[in-house]
Amino acid sequence: MKKDEYKFSFDIYDSIEELTEEDAWLLNEAREVTENAYAPYSGFHVGAVAKLANGEIVAGSNQENASFPVGLCAERVLLASASSLYPNVPIESMAISYQADTGGSDHPISPCGICRQSLQEYEGRVKHPIRLILGGMEGKVYIIPKASSLLPLAFTSEELK
Repeated sequence: MKKDEYKFSFDIYDSIEELTEEDAWLLNEAREVTENAYAPYSGFHVGAVAKLANGEIVAGSNQENASFPVGLCAERVLLASASSLYPNVPIESMAISYQADTGGSDHPISPCGICRQSLQEYEGRVKHPIRLILGGMEGKVYIIPKASSLLPLAFTSEELK
């Protein structure tokens, strides 16, 4: 038997004030985009904003539905918009923020499993990592160099060949 280990590193900032001007702008935009979320069932509003390699900015917010499986997360709304408007253009950085009707928003949240798979697929398709900036309305901010780090041992297109 052999034992293996998976590790990845990311940067932790105490607040948005420590970020570069561009990263702070993206996170502030993601914070604002949470207001576009349609979240009448969970009360959990998520916003995502990305800067593409061509300089364009694309945003997405979560869109819930009374039939829960058909709702969409902010990250997947953004990915669908980016790939429709700018086919095959890599995403350089994506900021994700949230606000909850019932509580605070003082720490970073990470994309759900479906979004992790979707982000990994997008990175593989355009052959470029997506840098994630994760933060709430206040508090610490995480910067993850590539989204696929969040999904070790991923199921990829390679398995289908």
